[in-house]
Formats: sequence, C-alpha cells, structure tokens
Amino acid sequence: MDNAGIEEMFEGLGPVSIRRMFGGKGIYHQGLIVAIDLRDEIMLKADDVSAPEFEAAGARQWTYENKKGTPVPMPYWSVPEAAFDDPDEMRKWVRLAFEAAVRANSKS
Repeated sequence: MDNAGIEEMFEGLGPVSIRRMFGGKGIYHQGLIVAIDLRDEIMLKADDVSAPEFEAAGARQWTYENKKGTPVPMPYWSVPEAAFDDPDEMRKWVRLAFEAAVRANSKS
C-alpha cells in the first residue's frame, strides 16, 4: 500500500509515520509501532487483551515459519474486512492497535 493510502487508513487515529523495515513498512503513532505493511497487507498490532476481538471479527494472525518449519505467531493481525468499507469501524481497529502498542511499551 502506498503511504498516502496508509495515512488515510489511520486518519481516525491521528498522524502516523511510516518507516521501511524488513522488506515492508512499520507504521508508528506517537513513536509506537501500531502496524506493519507486509507484502501490501496491513497487519495491526494486538496483544492478549485485543487479540480475541480480532479473532472474533474474522481477522487472521500473522505467523511465519522458523528454520525448523514450525509456525511462529506474531502480535499482528489482519484488518477485519468490515473495516475497509466503514471509517468508524476502521477507527475502532486502529485504536485497538494503538492501545496494544501502549500496553506493550509499558511492559518494557
């Protein structure tokens, strides 16, 4: 996704910065990573608090295979389909991603 599209997607959250990383892009709000653009798909940050909501909405968790071929789940989930047609719904999901980022930052 191009940067203008990403900025539009996150406008309900506020300004974001976009940085290249690992062949994709990191999307940051207030200095915290809230999402990644991986192979032209936005994946929103989630944690133990918010992941059940993502799962209930039909989102899927990003996993990759380690050197042994074992799937490794990452704390990023696809954007629920309903959010792409509804700015209020998108606002909900990007805010959940930011809240997860805040919680993760407070643990470090």
